[in-house]
Amino acid sequence: MRVAVIGGGAAGYFAAISCKRHHPDASVVLFEKTSKTLSKVKISGGGRCNVTHDCQYISHLVKNYPRGGKQLKKVFEQFSHRDTVEWFESRGVPLKVEADGRIFPVSDQSESIIRCLLDEVDTLGIDVQLRAPVQHISKSEDEFQLEILGRETTVNCDIVIITTGGHPKSQGYDWLRALDLKIIDPVPSLFTFNMPDDPIKTLMGIAVPAYVRILGSTFNEEGPVLITHWGMSGPAVLRLSAWGARHLSCEGYEFILSINWSNGLSEQGVRELLSTDNRRKLRNANPLQLPVRLWEALMDRASVDANLSWYDSPKKSKNKLIHTITQDHYQVSGKTTFKEEFVTCGGVALDQINLSNMSSKDIPGLYLAGEVLDIDA
Repeated sequence: MRVAVIGGGAAGYFAAISCKRHHPDASVVLFEKTSKTLSKVKISGGGRCNVTHDCQYISHLVKNYPRGGKQLKKVFEQFSHRDTVEWFESRGVPLKVEADGRIFPVSDQSESIIRCLLDEVDTLGIDVQLRAPVQHISKSEDEFQLEILGRETTVNCDIVIITTGGHPKSQGYDWLRALDLKIIDPVPSLFTFNMPDDPIKTLMGIAVPAYVRILGSTFNEEGPVLITHWGMSGPAVLRLSAWGARHLSCEGYEFILSINWSNGLSEQGVRELLSTDNRRKLRNANPLQLPVRLWEALMDRASVDANLSWYDSPKKSKNKLIHTITQDHYQVSGKTTFKEEFVTCGGVALDQINLSNMSSKDIPGLYLAGEVLDIDA
């Protein structure tokens, strides 16, 4: 059996390794269009590589996938996050669980994961060919023909596994459309929010738990929000961008972000909290235990006198402060995308794929895996 894996990322390497493990007599060749493989693995998790997540149940795990969640349940029942941990640790890469559930190599170096995959490929005798961009795939009878840029002869194989990852532009999928695969047009997922004209940026570096939502939509999230020199980031914002990826694209990334800085307390709850120590100056009270600079900024936004106590503050000022804490609004104008960590919503439509084995429903011998599919998390 001759197997061609197209794309030298995490999905491609794992597919090639798994194929060779299950079919030792197969000839497995991995084609990568650039001069190096596993580049996204290297930078993931800030260079530490967040391998997977310590989620107790698969039913909970799939809820973190804006696209593909329900369909992935049967996939994870075959090979889950726990199997992932066992796979690496059985190959001499110890992993650790951090407080937020993310799983990293004990070394805190993505190189540990990369080296494991490279060693496995070497051990199994898998042929990795760099600078080998596949331009076109055709099929005659039971055999595929791959046309590779710069090569005069085609590569013939029995099985093709496509693991080329996401692409920011729809044209990047044209070679797959030529196979009559249905493509969901890509839009960005997992990005931060630009607030070019807002003074909140002067508080860059502050991170607090908060409840965030996109006005005029049903999208909302809670978790840490990080104020940056361009706007806002952090897990809650990134999740919001993923779940609202298509909505925000349609809005041209111009929208209002509403933030509850009390992490979900109602206006009445905040009122009761502010009135517990009502004789102290508001500047010194800070009953929500917010970072001091943020607390002062919120009082400024509400135009309250920080030198007055809650007791002495006018009713209008009290209401404005409560409203600012629970429904603070920010104009978002654009997104910040880190090119190296680009994640796409879109790709090959899942209704084209038999998720019991990742094969194409219409093209025997063709398989797809990874972010080339309309799946992201």
